[in-house]
Amino acid sequence: MALPAAAATAYQAIANIGTSAGTAGSAATTGATGANASDFSNFLSNALRDGIGTMKQGETMAGRQITGQANIVDVVSAVNQAEITLDTVVAVRDKVVSAYQSIMNMPI
Repeated sequence: MALPAAAATAYQAIANIGTSAGTAGSAATTGATGANASDFSNFLSNALRDGIGTMKQGETMAGRQITGQANIVDVVSAVNQAEITLDTVVAVRDKVVSAYQSIMNMPI
């Protein structure tokens, strides 16, 4: 998935979450937050699937280049996308670990 397309997809997913949170706002005040948790869970699942797909595409293109079946420009683009995806996943993981450590260090 190209970077502009990935950004547009992420923006659309966030916009959908915001829209569903706005319509579920009255439900959230009554204690029904399952829909919001489900939306966030779906967002994360879809983001992980997209990331895995990007990584697989990079591997596939690299394999095709080895056998001479792919254009070098396409291979470099796919591998670059895979690298950007991996860097993003690592950055998010680091932030999650940092947040967890901050919470664990809070005094009770």
